[in-house]
Amino acid sequence: MASVLPYVLWLLLFLIPAFSNSAQAYRNITLGSSLSTDDKFPYWASLSGEFAFGLKPFAQSGKNLFLVAIWFQNVPDNTIVWTANQGEPVMEGSKIELTDAGISLTDNRSNEIWSAKSIDNSQVTSAAMLDSGNFVLRSNESGIIWSSFTNPTDTMLPSQTLDRGSKFTSRVTQQNYSAGRFELRFQADGNLVFYPIAWPTEGTYNPYLASGTVDTGSLLVFNQSGEIYLTLKNGTLQDLGLASPSSVSDFYHIARFDFDGVFRRYTYPKRITDGRWPQSWSVSSYIPSNICTAIRSDSGSGACGFNSYCKLDQEQRPSCECPPGYVYLDPNNAFNGCGPNFTAQSCEKGGLGDEIKFQFEEIPSTDWPLGDYEHFQGVNEDWCRENCINDCLCAAAIIRDNNCWKKKYPLSNGKSDPSVGGKALIKVGSSSTANLNPLPPPPPANKKKENAWILIGSILLGSSVFLNCLLSLAICLVFYLSYHRKLVKNTPSVTNTFGLMNLRCFTYKEMEDASDGFKEEVGGGGCSTVYKGVIELDCRRVVIAIKRLDKVAEQSDMEFKTEVSAIGKTNHKNLVQLIGYCNEGSHRLLVYEFMTNGSLDSFLFGSLRPEWYHRVQIAFGIARGLTYLHEECNTQIIHCDVKPQNILLDDSYMARICDFGLAKLLKIDQTRTTTGIRGTRGYVAPEWFKSMAITAKVDVYGFGVVLLEIICCRKNVESMIEGDDHMAILSEWAYDCYKEGNLHLLVGNDEEAICDRRRLEKFITVAIWCIQEDPSLRPSMKKVTQMLEGAVEVSVPPDPASFMSAID
Repeated sequence: MASVLPYVLWLLLFLIPAFSNSAQAYRNITLGSSLSTDDKFPYWASLSGEFAFGLKPFAQSGKNLFLVAIWFQNVPDNTIVWTANQGEPVMEGSKIELTDAGISLTDNRSNEIWSAKSIDNSQVTSAAMLDSGNFVLRSNESGIIWSSFTNPTDTMLPSQTLDRGSKFTSRVTQQNYSAGRFELRFQADGNLVFYPIAWPTEGTYNPYLASGTVDTGSLLVFNQSGEIYLTLKNGTLQDLGLASPSSVSDFYHIARFDFDGVFRRYTYPKRITDGRWPQSWSVSSYIPSNICTAIRSDSGSGACGFNSYCKLDQEQRPSCECPPGYVYLDPNNAFNGCGPNFTAQSCEKGGLGDEIKFQFEEIPSTDWPLGDYEHFQGVNEDWCRENCINDCLCAAAIIRDNNCWKKKYPLSNGKSDPSVGGKALIKVGSSSTANLNPLPPPPPANKKKENAWILIGSILLGSSVFLNCLLSLAICLVFYLSYHRKLVKNTPSVTNTFGLMNLRCFTYKEMEDASDGFKEEVGGGGCSTVYKGVIELDCRRVVIAIKRLDKVAEQSDMEFKTEVSAIGKTNHKNLVQLIGYCNEGSHRLLVYEFMTNGSLDSFLFGSLRPEWYHRVQIAFGIARGLTYLHEECNTQIIHCDVKPQNILLDDSYMARICDFGLAKLLKIDQTRTTTGIRGTRGYVAPEWFKSMAITAKVDVYGFGVVLLEIICCRKNVESMIEGDDHMAILSEWAYDCYKEGNLHLLVGNDEEAICDRRRLEKFITVAIWCIQEDPSLRPSMKKVTQMLEGAVEVSVPPDPASFMSAID
């Protein structure tokens, strides 16, 4: 017992300052209060102790520097979410003071270097660090007259909004909080636009991403539920694709416009579960998806600095790399560009004779676009090499599809990505680095042939008749194989026929090898079986799902490829992407990207109830995906089998609809016609049983049932619950609960859902509209999405009780 006492005393001493600061957090910060770098705790904490405002130690080059900042007090790395003084650190001896004019920051010589004051010069009466992460100045007359939320730097927090005319500015690097090379501006015209900056000015280059809400955008919102969206003037909401599977009750959330120009959503757990804190925040989502290829500008260096190129690393973050023979200008900042470590080719006397001192290094699928000074068409790589090596101005050449582009210093907008294609030829000094292998220009083609025939003639003349005959046969065989190889090489790929430009045509053997003989079955139904596999795609190992169609109706190759092409042309974040297909003999296979988190079925009906916020996001995703299939893709696609088993979840638990388009492949007509029943018991629309016309409204019905299942986390059709036969049909019971005002019964003890009663009631009302027996009463999926998002009012639905009679 005595041995424990010292540790207890040490713990008490450690906690005394925390209790002291916690006590201060319960009061407003009064006039005259100050913080100094000499203070033991130079910050003001929020009421909960989660956030702090003050002078945060900032180690840089061994100097005692401090940042005036707001940071997470409860996160181990004290993540900074806001900085004053344009992110510039201050010296030891600096001081923050609250006066009736506002907050004033002075240096160690008492010179004011930054201040925060009200716009209308209202007198400040107090300040506060709020639990939301917002630091505010207050006035007795006007309330809050200044806040950090309305003067953002690079980070957004839940409950924060961004008005027109405001902006986020990226940092220089991860650890340098000064203004960097990118800005996210919510312009006065209502458009949210991402810009590269002509640093160190405030001028901009061409934007690389925009919301497209000119004259319609109203407010950028990060609400308390963790949703990030734009509100439009007409009341609708525009999703930005920054969803997160983690709830705000269990995780801290931030959205940060990072130093590399990417807007990322991060989460960090509020409580540890395995005895230790994570080393860093987790990325939930981000835009744009590829910053390297997104930026295209006539001026500026691009995503990376001059003479470097951008490529995504394994974590899908941009990495700036120097070409062979080049080195970083700043070893501590790879984004600052590169310079050659060899002497450039001389242009004296036109550079003639100097070309022997240089050679080429190749980088596949790399380019520095929009900076060409010469472009040649219909030429081969040999010609391009020779032309560049003899040109003293040519720093690099790009060869692609018999086109040759010549570049000169500095190289700009560099990017490396499989979508670029071709190759870059980098001209470097022969002795610039020890590991460079000289690659002299190959001899002209006619010279090659001449040398070859001389060699053949010499051998023939110096050999016996038998050997001559044998050698002649070998030469014929070589020429035949060479001709055959050229023929195969010049034969168009099947992938580029029948309009399937984005799809790969796989052989059955490739799919058999990829799946290890179709060994691991991961799903299936009455018409197909799904197997897991792995393929090499664009130099990456990609996990795939191979769907073998077991019951494909008789149809020609052209019909099959036409329907596969329609599926392949779909492109939406809430649809599972088709990668390719196999159409070999009787084998009809579809190859999809693999969804690691399985189906919505197993997610909803497992032993643990998923979080309410997460279920809401899944419902939004399904609605948007179906809206795209019905109204936004080139050819309308009716799914005909909307159910949780056909909703998959990706790495971020985003809903992704699968099996769309199979109705036509299986010869189930998707027009207004009568046809055989397709679907699953419990999700089938009544018109299937009444010989009525089948339209997109069958998907609306299926979505309504799935929406109820998402809300209640139970299946629509189950065995009797506690002897109550009525409760076995969820859709019937849901309407009874709605009519009697007992919505809480549907979600049981789900406190999150009960606290969000307005949304709960709206979702149930929308679901009831969707499951109306009369298809004409059901809204379209577009209107369903608008009702869920709050853009359209939801009226009281009629009683759909009779719709089950057709099934009975």
